[in-house]
Amino acid sequence: MKFGIFLAPFHALGENPTLAIHRDLELIEWLDQLGYDEAWVGEHHSAGWELIASPEVFIAVAAERTRHIRLGTGVVSLPYHHPLILADRIVLLDHLTRGRVMFGVGPGALSSDAAMLGIEAVTQRPRMEEALDVILRLFTEVDPITVETDWFVLRDARLQLRPYTAPHPLIAVAAVQSPAGMRLAGKHGASVLTLALPRGEKRESALQEFWAIAEESAAEHGQTMDRNEWRIVIHCHLAETREEAFAQTRVKAGQYQRGYFTETLGHDDPAPELTPDEILPEMVRRGSWCVGTPDDLIEFIEMMMERSGGFGGLMIQAVEWADREAVRKSYELLARYVMPHFQGALVGLEASHRDAVASAQVLRQQHDEAIARARQAPAG
Repeated sequence: MKFGIFLAPFHALGENPTLAIHRDLELIEWLDQLGYDEAWVGEHHSAGWELIASPEVFIAVAAERTRHIRLGTGVVSLPYHHPLILADRIVLLDHLTRGRVMFGVGPGALSSDAAMLGIEAVTQRPRMEEALDVILRLFTEVDPITVETDWFVLRDARLQLRPYTAPHPLIAVAAVQSPAGMRLAGKHGASVLTLALPRGEKRESALQEFWAIAEESAAEHGQTMDRNEWRIVIHCHLAETREEAFAQTRVKAGQYQRGYFTETLGHDDPAPELTPDEILPEMVRRGSWCVGTPDDLIEFIEMMMERSGGFGGLMIQAVEWADREAVRKSYELLARYVMPHFQGALVGLEASHRDAVASAQVLRQQHDEAIARARQAPAG
């Protein structure tokens, strides 16, 4: 299983945005040291919470500060960009990072972004599909391409710089609640970023039904879907004890849920009768968030594996629910105790330890007998 973060990023209003952005870079450096696989970086232009307007620029800086972690756009809002220019930027990043870049795409998450650009909500998903179709052609075809739509034109267009990664960087399509993302991923056999866990009465079967949409679309287009390339994003914070984890996050988690989703985005409040401080334990009780110990997260992942039928990547939604050191410690605990459990890193160690325990008495007796003989042997 791959592990990483989904860095929108989320920063509460009222603090220095420059420091917040540099703290995001510092976080990715820390994850690189801890052995995380991926970091996905979002694109937003309004609403005050999410500060990165160009994931490509941010990734270029982060790439120079890291060695191993793969860096993805998480996600680029395709209707906001001319496909040729965007494809060129991704290919340049592919070369600059020597293949560490990933290309995550979506229709645009914030209605306030689209409104400023004069883009109607009903056009966002069709434009996402039009753009991705053309970008894939630009990635893979050398002959000039001519395409005209109601929002972009290409005339004898090609990429002069070919992708560093063959045939192109990994492509992941964001899928939240709408089936459009899953259908588009299936059309191209692309990876999937599922950004929200399902709610409601059908939640136990919802993930499997969501994946089935992609598989059905893939079959229609002669493609196949790979569950190993299905990444699911969750909210999570870990500490040495469950009580400590709750104490570190209770206040800011409630403020985040109500301040961002309810007040800023206008979503229905899932628990309007609760005070902000009561939201965290309720979301954990419902299985929407995981706050606790590494063992709690292991149990949470196993539950999601069963409900989904299997997936290949767990991404932590990067939120600052605790102070800086507690956030860093949470990611460290995940790397030390959760990642090895799902990546097979402990199998050999555990088997070797079992063998040692099983033979300890016999080997100790043989050792003691050998020492005794050595002491009884005549000198010289």
